[in-house]
Amino acid sequence: MGRHDRIAMAIISAVLPTVALVSSATSASPVRAAHSYTVVIDKMKFGAVPNGLRVGDTVMWVNRDLFRHTATAADHSFDIDLAAGKIGKTIMKNAGLAAFSCKYHPGMKGRLVVAK
Repeated sequence: MGRHDRIAMAIISAVLPTVALVSSATSASPVRAAHSYTVVIDKMKFGAVPNGLRVGDTVMWVNRDLFRHTATAADHSFDIDLAAGKIGKTIMKNAGLAAFSCKYHPGMKGRLVVAK
């Protein structure tokens, strides 16, 4: 191994740990972007609720029914009032179970599971 080779190896040996540190620092888990989900209200029922819902995600409520409905959280964290044919939205702010119902039709119920 010549003198230039030894110098190159010394430089590589000195720089490599720094590159590894920078690489591991920048490869931390990326922040998950917020998602948007839709719950359709039709025929006096709430449609399927989304799986994988997280804090910061948006739930779009679409009333395809002929009647006015609400999506009202039992814990008062959201209260969406929708005339027939209208759309509303809520951003999920708390992790946990969010039970909801329609104020006008108490038999209409659902639950959202929200992760952190």
